[in-house]
Amino acid sequence: MPVPILSVEQMRQWERATWATGRTEAAVIRQVGERVAARARQMTRAGDRVLLLAGKGHNGDDARQAQPHLADRVVELLNVSDPAAELDRLQIHLDRKPALVVDGLFGIGLNRPLNEAWTRFIATVEQAGCPVLSVDVPSGLDADTGETHGAALRAAITLTLAAPKPGLLRAAGWPFVGRLEVASDIGLIPCPVAGSRQWTLPGDFAGFPPARRVEAHKGSFGHLLIVAGSLGYHGAAVLAARGAERAKPGLITLVTPEEVYGPVAAQLQSVMVHPWRTGLELPPTASAILIGPGLAARQLPADLRETAVGWWRESRLPVIVDASALDWLPAETPPDALRVLTPHPGEAGRMLERPGAAVQADRFGALADLARRWSGCRVVLKGHQTLVGDRDGVFVNCSGNPYLAQGGSGDVLAGYLGGLLAQPALQADPMTTLRYGVWQHGAAADALQQTRGGWTMEDLVGGLGTQLPGNVTSARS
Repeated sequence: MPVPILSVEQMRQWERATWATGRTEAAVIRQVGERVAARARQMTRAGDRVLLLAGKGHNGDDARQAQPHLADRVVELLNVSDPAAELDRLQIHLDRKPALVVDGLFGIGLNRPLNEAWTRFIATVEQAGCPVLSVDVPSGLDADTGETHGAALRAAITLTLAAPKPGLLRAAGWPFVGRLEVASDIGLIPCPVAGSRQWTLPGDFAGFPPARRVEAHKGSFGHLLIVAGSLGYHGAAVLAARGAERAKPGLITLVTPEEVYGPVAAQLQSVMVHPWRTGLELPPTASAILIGPGLAARQLPADLRETAVGWWRESRLPVIVDASALDWLPAETPPDALRVLTPHPGEAGRMLERPGAAVQADRFGALADLARRWSGCRVVLKGHQTLVGDRDGVFVNCSGNPYLAQGGSGDVLAGYLGGLLAQPALQADPMTTLRYGVWQHGAAADALQQTRGGWTMEDLVGGLGTQLPGNVTSARS
């Protein structure tokens, strides 16, 4: 199950409800220590030096409890209550070049500016350049707002406890949070706090997509129509089609402007490729439509945009719109028809007539505005911590890394989502289908980054659909 995004006060409510049942803080801290140690082992090798920085609060207890589970590492523990008094000892530890620093200095309760001694202590850790694993929240960062209290550690990975906090999802906090991971099961009772903003966990997709019936045939799994590509951008059509193939719909038809038909068709085998013709009608077996990848040339067939907008307004089929085609969309959509928008922040900014930076500053608000303006649409707002949502709620994706920031990544995703939504069995729960597609896209990139390094979009296509929710590893920073 996804976990809600909770404020500091809501986390306190959850903890108080847990203690009221008789569960103890000590038992939870022991479990957190095991989770922290497990992540530290993944980030290091046997024999590596690990420095534990433990403050006087419960975050310090979490870090201390990790020590017994790191027996095959060289562990050094520095308890810090007076940062000025411990600064020299900190420098001695850092001079030994630890492979990892575990940050347990401050937790989510910090709500005041740090004094000069703490600021200097944090700066000394930063200057050493060692990878940092922060427990719950990077020390010095406000868990609710994402702002710093004068200084904050920059983590490679933040392992937040039980549920994400709002500040860890804000653009202001991203440089300090690094990769955000959630230790969701730490011994608390089921969360008593509901919310419309949720964090996706890989386990949400156990058993998804459902197994195919043995007597099924290609007609059972839908027919995706893709309208994509233009002069100078024909590769986007190819990548979208290949992404769609990885979703395994029954049939894929790609329609592309005549001037790029040759190079597009030459790169595809199982996709039916046709040049655009005036008066094009939907294939009678079509079950979903994807419009947009690579439709960026100034000169497009005269009626292509008009036809695409007509499908958006009138078709009862699911319609997914990406890239340049997002600029064409009228606000009206047919009631109860599935419509999906897949903008990156710059495209969302154009749609909402605001700078892309404003979208990044309030991604949840931007998604809600898109869903309201294009009434009834689902929105995939791409980028770091991709959001998937509608007017009723938002899910934050947990997978992916900065190496997805390559041309063609969005085309691959759009094709993959289209290939999934073309399948009748996956149209029944479109939100789960979209979340799954986004998660697979990011998880494939994580697996590639961990094993190969210099990968391309063609490699990404090959990894789609191969990531198992129960067997996911995180990309190392």
